[in-house]
Formats: sequence, structure tokens, C-alpha cells
Amino acid sequence: MCIIITSTSMNTASLFASLAIAAITVGSLHSLAPDHWLPIAAVARARDWSRARAARVALICGLGHVTVSVLLGLLALMFGTQLFQSLGERMVSVAGLLLIGFGVAYAIWGLRGAFVHRLHGHHHHHYDHVHDASRASTWSLFLIYCADPCVAVIPILFAAAPLSAAETVSIVVAYEVATVGAMVALVALAHSGAQLFKGKWIERYGDSVAGGLIIATGIMVAVLDW
Repeated sequence: MCIIITSTSMNTASLFASLAIAAITVGSLHSLAPDHWLPIAAVARARDWSRARAARVALICGLGHVTVSVLLGLLALMFGTQLFQSLGERMVSVAGLLLIGFGVAYAIWGLRGAFVHRLHGHHHHHYDHVHDASRASTWSLFLIYCADPCVAVIPILFAAAPLSAAETVSIVVAYEVATVGAMVALVALAHSGAQLFKGKWIERYGDSVAGGLIIATGIMVAVLDW
């Protein structure tokens, strides 16, 4: 009996270690995809956010992204994988279209702002105040990232079914920390690189350029999920 218990404990420990490593690997590697960091970095450069603010927005968006992913995984664990994995895949495909829509709207807004700036020869402060672009951009990005879950976490949660609740929670935390940590790090790195691009054209057309980059990212996501 002791031998059986020891063997079972060793198997459980091995499963936990394997799934924890898988969660960290999936969480960090899937964050390398441009749609996880480029839209945030592009808006941060266009809005002239500090690195700390860009990192905070990446943190907020990352938490929304992983929370929806984990919720889908837990619902799939309770009610069956096929329905919720299919739902997750549909949300991923819609996320590309949302990025394109957000990019188009942001680019148009940027062009309008550039036109106003050129017409008046200075920044139109009333225009900036009324639209509060930075706050609106943050919430728009957050909603888009919430609509773009990672369905790869679902099989990891299914494999964790034999484990205790504490071990399953630990795997979920490992996935969330790896994903959000990678997103924040990549946004901070991109923010530093973007500071190399300076000039009046950035001040005038930065929002339009950011919108174009987000459109390109959305198209890439939509094509890959086609």
C-alpha cells in the first residue's frame, strides 16, 4: 500500500511539474505574437506615454486577456471542451477584425488631429480634452485583448483535472504571470526602441502611423485564423 501511495504521489508531482512548465512556456511564447504587444506599443508612442504608463496598460490588457482565457478553460472543464474551445476560436478570429476596426478608427482620428494641427499651426487643446484619446485608447485596447483569448490553455486545464485545487490554481497563476510578464516586457522593450524615432512628423502623424500598424497586425491575425 505504501509503495502504491508513493508511486501515485510521484506521478502527481511529475504531472504538476510538467503542466506548470507547459503553462509557463505557452504563456510566454504565445505573447511573442505581434498582436500581444505591438498595438499597445504603437499607441504608447503615438500618445507619448511614459514607459511606466505603457507597462501599466500592458498589465491591464494582459490581465484581461488571460482572465478570459482561464475562464473559458474552467467553463470547458465543467461543461465540456468542444463548445468552449469552439467559442474561444471564434473570439480569436473576431479579435483580428476588432483590431482592424480599432486601427482604422484610430488612424482616421489621427489624420483629423493632424489636419486640425496643420490648420491652426498648433495643438488644438480643446479637441484633445474633449476626446481624451489616451483614456479611450486604453479601454478600447483592454476590450480587444479580452476578446482575444488563448485557447491553448484549455487542454492544460483539462490535463490538470487529477490534481488538487491548490495545484490547479498554481498552474493558472504560472500561466497568467508568464503571459502578462512577457507582454509587459515586450511593450517596455518596444517602447524603448520607438523612442529612437523622433521629429515633428511623429508628433503630427504618430496616431495615424499607429493606426496603420494596428491595421496591419489585425490583418495578419485575421489571415492566420482564416
